[in-house]
Amino acid sequence: MLDRLYLPILALAAVAAVALAMVWPQGFGDRSPDPFGSVPLQRTPAMQAAMKRETAAAQRNGSQARDQVRTLQSQALAPSQ
Repeated sequence: MLDRLYLPILALAAVAAVALAMVWPQGFGDRSPDPFGSVPLQRTPAMQAAMKRETAAAQRNGSQARDQVRTLQSQALAPSQ
């Protein structure tokens, strides 16, 4: 293909790709404009509840692990007879 035709077509394709990227949904971020947009997955009530449950479980597991380490350390420093 001639460079006179190929390079302008390539430039138009690049501009079109950038324009499409400006309005196409960007993963879990904010909502895109209307023709392409939908409610992001992480903003649905079910996902919000699941994220809260996961955070609470992680905090519970972390505090249990810290308590176990403290218990083991206190037993190692002052064993009961």
